[in-house]
Amino acid sequence: MTELKITIAGEVFPARLEMEKAPATCGSFLSRLPFAERVIHVRWSGQGVWMPLGDMNFDVPFENATSYPSPGEIILYPGGVSETEILLAYGRVNFASMAGQLAGNHFLTIIEGQERLINIGTKVLWEGAQSIAFERI
Repeated sequence: MTELKITIAGEVFPARLEMEKAPATCGSFLSRLPFAERVIHVRWSGQGVWMPLGDMNFDVPFENATSYPSPGEIILYPGGVSETEILLAYGRVNFASMAGQLAGNHFLTIIEGQERLINIGTKVLWEGAQSIAFERI
């Protein structure tokens, strides 16, 4: 099992890469570590935060794709109808863009502290963009 440490707005969460279900996505993401960005609140999808990544190319197919990630699940949308993005669900999510419903590759899952994600989502919603970093443990 490959684990990562995710730090969001100063809060630390351990996470598991979904290597068997999304090997290409996990491999592409691992090659970019450490990965640091900022998260903003989703616009159309519900209770989630996301990283808009424009035309960043992860060069991966759709694998283990879902439109309904559960709290603590992280998905990568590799681009196409909308821009490339990474989304972290902290509550109910129906992944979408202004073009309509999308599906993203579930490649990473927070394995402890999901109950704290609601605080992160609320902070991002009311205070704006927050830092996020992904690192190997």
